[in-house]
Amino acid sequence: MNTLIVRLGGMDDIRNRIAVAAKLASEGKDPEANSTLNFASYEDMHRILAPSRLALVKTLAGQGALSIRELARRVGRDVQAVHRDVTTLINSGVVERSDKGIEFPYENIHFEFDVRAAA
Repeated sequence: MNTLIVRLGGMDDIRNRIAVAAKLASEGKDPEANSTLNFASYEDMHRILAPSRLALVKTLAGQGALSIRELARRVGRDVQAVHRDVTTLINSGVVERSDKGIEFPYENIHFEFDVRAAA
């Protein structure tokens, strides 16, 4: 299954994953290649993947390219509002724009993070 993994973590987390992959590669082992989207904080993730935007992503998943007008029709929202949300998703690297329309090139999203109790 073609899955996008969403993670929370800063540059230290990214550096650690790169170091592990480099070590595996130097040992002649294939590091696991995953499509990953990293956010520095839960607040950043929620700002980009707010419920209305996540609904757009879910609608696009596995559908191929759709026009913004068709996407708006499928989610029952105003075209201008969908256009604004799609622009945010494109600028954040969540969806892609092509000559054929807007596309989320994955079938699934996996969220990989822990939520801890406040101190």
